[in-house]
Amino acid sequence: MTQPTVTFAADYSEPGAEPVPWAEVDRILTEAEIFWLSTVRRDGRPHVTPMPAVWTGGVLYFCTGDQEQKAVNLRSNPRVALVTGTPRLHRGVDVVVEGSAVRITDHDRLVELAELWRTRLAWEYTVGADTFDDGAGHIGLVHGVRPDKILAFGKDPHTQARYTF
Repeated sequence: MTQPTVTFAADYSEPGAEPVPWAEVDRILTEAEIFWLSTVRRDGRPHVTPMPAVWTGGVLYFCTGDQEQKAVNLRSNPRVALVTGTPRLHRGVDVVVEGSAVRITDHDRLVELAELWRTRLAWEYTVGADTFDDGAGHIGLVHGVRPDKILAFGKDPHTQARYTF
């Protein structure tokens, strides 16, 4: 993955603060287990739900059931935001990933991703021809988001930075 361009929002940060280093943002994304996924319904209303996701190779991957609201939303609007972080006001870092979700159907890539879900999240999937199967008969559509931008909000000190690719 290429190093992003960092834009530090000094006006929204504490005096003398520096942006969260990219290596720290990358670590947070890699180690996170739960993200909040935001999609948009056809009528413009937001839909937000927590879900596991995996960050690898500069792409954030998630899986949704083929009949779930997020899958319905993605069919008409692929723009998403995924958020991870901490509920604390004065410690930790919150990270927002914005981009377009692209369906992953390559079987070999799905096998690699299923292994990442298993090793990082203890979440078992069986790989079908172009989907995941949870063993209970649910079809899982896998999507990848290559970020347009990532925002990082540090909390000690309070900082805000944008990372673009």
